[in-house]
Amino acid sequence: MIDVNEEHVANIYKRLKLLKIPLDSFTNPDYYPVKGSLEDIARYFMFMVAIDHRTSYRGISYEEIVNGKVYHGADLLYKLGITKYKKNPEFFSPQNMAKITVENVKAWLNYGRAKIWDIKVRTMLLKDLGFKLVKLYKGRVLNLLAESKGYLKRKGRGLVDSLKIFKAYEDPVEKKAYLLVKFLERRKIIQIRDHEHVEIPVDNHLTRIAFRLGIVNLSKKLMNLIVSKRHLTFEDDVIIRLTVRKAYKFLSMKASISPLYLDDLLWSLGRKCCTKPLPKCDQCKVLGYYSCPLKEVCRGYRDKNYAKLTEHTYVKTWYY
Repeated sequence: MIDVNEEHVANIYKRLKLLKIPLDSFTNPDYYPVKGSLEDIARYFMFMVAIDHRTSYRGISYEEIVNGKVYHGADLLYKLGITKYKKNPEFFSPQNMAKITVENVKAWLNYGRAKIWDIKVRTMLLKDLGFKLVKLYKGRVLNLLAESKGYLKRKGRGLVDSLKIFKAYEDPVEKKAYLLVKFLERRKIIQIRDHEHVEIPVDNHLTRIAFRLGIVNLSKKLMNLIVSKRHLTFEDDVIIRLTVRKAYKFLSMKASISPLYLDDLLWSLGRKCCTKPLPKCDQCKVLGYYSCPLKEVCRGYRDKNYAKLTEHTYVKTWYY
């Protein structure tokens, strides 16, 4: 159904090595905490990432104006998150989250015309995370982080291993887990000791880019399923995203770049260049470039059939 195209990865990594990827420090006060204890900041990231998945549904965008500026999707989610944090960091305490209600979350994340489509699910994820942090880690995220001793995977006691006890982080492809790792490392809250276990957080944007770049081979049957927008199974989604993750890991290794750094580039491309329904290869500005910096090695740039590909359809999930 799908496998890694190592030959095409080899073509892309040579171009990738020439790019300068500016890394996000995740200190923009519009979205992230600048002040606060390490515990407060770690709590913010852990609870926000727990509910950081698809915000738009059935063509209805999660978008609104806040203080005269338009925020869309994840940007609006984190804008509302940091607004809450600045008013009262204790809102993100595990003790508070353990008893949060649907009405609390609705009052927080439904802003103006912007409505979160799965409010009950996000409430459940926050409650589950808060309750288990209280029961297992005395209500302190830093206790969870300390337990891992800087390891991501270590005989079931690494950070990514331990995160699987929380519903928000149980994804077999570990998208939210590695997004959290990315935030915590970049903010110097953790230091990773086993870099060989670092993976890229694969979501719909990264899957779409992988299809178009051609770093994975798609069977004719799978291509037909993608084009028809048929909703795939849980198993199909896991297999596809794991293969995409494997392809990006191979690309990262060839280009001598951390998968978490590569993610900065791909996330920007997915939102600004490699968009739906069609990419804007020659008409986008990203990372100082006035067109997609990978277009010359992208299969979708040369083949309109690949340009038309989007991610596979798998919507009803809180994994990404």
